[in-house]
Amino acid sequence: MGNVKEVLAAVQAGAISLEEAEEQLTRISDLGFASLDLERQKRTGFPEVIFSAGKSVDQLISIFQRLMGHQSVVLATRVSQEQREGLLQAIPQIHSDPEAGIAIWSREPLQPQRSGYVAIVTAGTSDWRVAQEAAWTVRCFGSEARVIADVGVAGIHRLFNRLDEIRGACAIVCVAGMEGALASVVAGLVDKPVIAVPTSVGYGANFGGMSALLTMLNSCANGVAVVNIDNGFGAGYMAGMIHRMALPE
Repeated sequence: MGNVKEVLAAVQAGAISLEEAEEQLTRISDLGFASLDLERQKRTGFPEVIFSAGKSVDQLISIFQRLMGHQSVVLATRVSQEQREGLLQAIPQIHSDPEAGIAIWSREPLQPQRSGYVAIVTAGTSDWRVAQEAAWTVRCFGSEARVIADVGVAGIHRLFNRLDEIRGACAIVCVAGMEGALASVVAGLVDKPVIAVPTSVGYGANFGGMSALLTMLNSCANGVAVVNIDNGFGAGYMAGMIHRMALPE
């Protein structure tokens, strides 16, 4: 962003509009239905992310297009099929993963910017969607994400077959529904931080993920932090921050 005089001179010369000048000076883009935070990456290290649920297709497209002019990466989570189809029609270069419910635009191809990786460990195949949301968030952070799926406690020998790979990660995201025991088991076997994600997968007494959430919060293993039910984005964000701090670019 230029200084005030440079911005005013650009307006006077007709190089930018008054709206563009306001954005450069305030770093807030007001779309009427949304106020976009253009300073977020400077403050936090990660740019504005779009939570798509509840937004119309037109609103989502407008937000995406505006952020594309200011960010190198735009990530949208909880994207519905209708929203995804509208986005791809308006912005064909978007990458969309229906399984993860995400849409991503990146000025440059997403590549790991540091050594090492984040392990995304799932108890079962039913946890795949949440795990993929976490994995794509990690990749947007500039880290490699390795998804290690279906290693839950119902067949715990599967976990031991992948344990070396899990132990080699810089941070571990552990995604599990049902009773959510996997996070405690993993945390007792590794020397890395474990970010536990309870999912809403399970039968009636699972209470939409509450049983897994309470198990993870009551973990007797140390080094476990817990995010909200089905919050793969929040877990991926935290893992990306940990990896970036441990191994800066």
